[in-house]
Amino acid sequence: MPRFKLTIEYDGTPFSGWQRQKTRPSVQQTLEGAIEQMTGETVTLQAAGRTDAGVHALGQVAHVDLTRDWDPFQVREGLNHLMRPKPVGIVAAELVADTFEARFSATARHYEYRILNRRTPAILERNQVWHVYKPLDAEIMDEAASLILGHHDFTTFRSTECQSNSPMKTLDVLTVRREHDHIVVNASARSFLHHQVRSMVGCLKLVGEGKWTPADFRAALDARNRSHCRAMAPSDGLYLTRVDY
Repeated sequence: MPRFKLTIEYDGTPFSGWQRQKTRPSVQQTLEGAIEQMTGETVTLQAAGRTDAGVHALGQVAHVDLTRDWDPFQVREGLNHLMRPKPVGIVAAELVADTFEARFSATARHYEYRILNRRTPAILERNQVWHVYKPLDAEIMDEAASLILGHHDFTTFRSTECQSNSPMKTLDVLTVRREHDHIVVNASARSFLHHQVRSMVGCLKLVGEGKWTPADFRAALDARNRSHCRAMAPSDGLYLTRVDY
């Protein structure tokens, strides 16, 4: 049975998240419905990560098994046609070995968080960024971010609903830079806890505003207590940009 790897882009604004829901639209449901319409098969997609409601993706990855040996070009073009005008697109479709697993074969996941840092509200980027009108110091935010790289207990930045077996994760990249009116946060790791990136960004904002020092940010991590996470960034500005295999 051929296995296909799908690289997917989507605007998460109208969706309840990646995972299928009983009463609300999801990215998974949209894509599985298009696959059934094209192939006549009822399938369950396995994704690299379950993005939350409102979170976007430039490079989400999922795999699916189909009974027919479809040409990957037909899979991509057919699904893109059937999903219009919903904001979901197949960037690439590839035949892969049946040992490939979108989730468990991944070696790294890369996220980007975008903050629009100006007084004027987001007009063209509505629902695509976090609008913060108070000036943020990207340099001190980057300094703070560097203090939590490596292997740690990330309980402070973990949702109380997280289903991971352990709060221990290795954070390979956490950087902050300014691009004109935008503050861009990049985070990379083999895997993340539920709400980890948004929780880290929310606390980095406090550093950028001068309400926390970089030492305060590190102390929050070391507390290993969710109550020390003072804020969580909204979903609008978060993007799953790439998954490595």
